[in-house]
Amino acid sequence: MGELLRIDHLVKYYGNKSSLTKALNDISLTVEKGEFTAVMGASGSGKTTLLNCISTIDRPTGGHIYIDGVCTSGLKKNALADFRRDRLGFIFQEFHLLDTLTAFDNIALALQIQRCAPGDIKKRVREAAERLGITDVLNKYPYQMSGGQKQRTAAARAIITRPSLILADEPTGALDSRSARVLLESMVSLNQDAGATILMVTHDAVTASYASRVVFIKDGKLFHELRKGREDARAFFDRIMDVISLMGGDLNHAV
Repeated sequence: MGELLRIDHLVKYYGNKSSLTKALNDISLTVEKGEFTAVMGASGSGKTTLLNCISTIDRPTGGHIYIDGVCTSGLKKNALADFRRDRLGFIFQEFHLLDTLTAFDNIALALQIQRCAPGDIKKRVREAAERLGITDVLNKYPYQMSGGQKQRTAAARAIITRPSLILADEPTGALDSRSARVLLESMVSLNQDAGATILMVTHDAVTASYASRVVFIKDGKLFHELRKGREDARAFFDRIMDVISLMGGDLNHAV
């Protein structure tokens, strides 16, 4: 379907000359439009740093990141803010909903910032809510919702601007197993039915098994990758666990 994300020889250092840490060590990676890719690695492997660089939160020390053909590392501050607003959607582990706004208003906020027409906002919020199964909570405040409902509201907020790339950071980390399954099934639907391109960081093999591709990172380098193909989630999970064993089992919370 064409390349959406390209990472060329990405390097990221933290610290100073007396105490320097290489968090990412010459990573090159591509993600095609319409892919659902999971990134796995132990704590300290570099997976969160990779996500932060892709999301433009962190600037890489070396290398380049291209999203929709745009080199994000070359954008100035204002252009970068516009790019982040218009091209990227974010799903965080801790939801980050505004407590004083209803679910509807939390989802609609991004469109209001883009100065969309009120009628268009109402239509698009309703469509996103129906896709994620949260129409019944649109008038509720975050304190009135379950963890799963909050995360699906956050997912609706992430897709409402029709971004090029959805970035998910441990999206099931704060959810119980049932809520996690509902969210992941919704993400699969977004990918397969709506053509959304999703890049998800997780340490959990069950969560990763919902993706169509899994990339493994160890010590700041790419270690291996798997593609699901026609396998079901259970068979894919077993292969993921095999790779984790090869990595030395250092994803201590893989299941």
